Amino acid sequence: MIKAGIIGGAGYTAGELIRILLNHPDAEIDFVYSTSQPGKAVSTIHQDLAGETDLKFTDAINKEADVVFLCLGHGNSKKFLSENQFSDNTKIVDLSTDFRMSGDHEFVYGLPEFNKKEIQSAKNIANPGCFATAISLAILPLAKTGKLKDDWHVNAVTGATGAGTSLSETTHFTWRDNNFSSYKSFGHQHLNEIGQSLKKLQPSYEGEVNFIPNRGNFSRGIHATAYTKYEGSLEEASEIYSEVYKDAVFTHLVDGELHLKQVVNTNKCLLKLEKFDNKILVTSIIDNLLKGASGQAVQNMNIMFGFEESAGLKLKANYF
Repeated sequence: MIKAGIIGGAGYTAGELIRILLNHPDAEIDFVYSTSQPGKAVSTIHQDLAGETDLKFTDAINKEADVVFLCLGHGNSKKFLSENQFSDNTKIVDLSTDFRMSGDHEFVYGLPEFNKKEIQSAKNIANPGCFATAISLAILPLAKTGKLKDDWHVNAVTGATGAGTSLSETTHFTWRDNNFSSYKSFGHQHLNEIGQSLKKLQPSYEGEVNFIPNRGNFSRGIHATAYTKYEGSLEEASEIYSEVYKDAVFTHLVDGELHLKQVVNTNKCLLKLEKFDNKILVTSIIDNLLKGASGQAVQNMNIMFGFEESAGLKLKANYF
């Protein structure tokens, strides 16, 4: 049984990690670190855990923990690690953007469907962003087979939890309710890691990913549609995707219309392919807090420690 620590324990992703790890067969929570909530019961913040745990937030860390999850705001993980030292045996899984680019050689980019071998031997993992996960899983199979020749055009909608717990003008209920908007058009921070993965798999690719992110008036989930010019048939594309994901535990190619209730509260990514004249359309859906964050973080932990990849993650969608 490994001991896990969580840094930044009061946020949404930490709450999901706690829920998963409380029921994990091979891991136990050693500490939940929070500078804003020390001494308080974890269930006072993550209120659905009432009766599930007696854990309390702490402002002290165990430097000998087997694995530490960093659930800090973007830009804060590097600062935290510079000020706090863990043992040489401690593995780090960072859920921020701080270590996702390839210049941070001590961190492996944790997209299991494409980097599983590197993850198995990694000491530190940079967990992918939520949009990056949904979009990468939609578009990377064509890059892996060298089939990309043109730009991708992506439109994706995320729920309110994608903005975190800090309040802003666009996170208040009165703004989100019965509302819809786009933001950071063509300039979202997750584009960098998507582009990095594309170039790794198909170095000759010179196209762009034209991405329009949107805010939806629901709590959780991402629905992404991506299209590009494609000369092959739908059958050929289906064979490519099926082959790439044949051993994937959580990513599945399906028929029929996709909707978020199929994946919310699960670690799944569901994909659908369609062909329209000379274009292929890929629809991708995930839960932004699970496959887009905490679920994938535990999936990476499982791979690093040699556990069953789906350990603790056999979660059921709340369909109704």
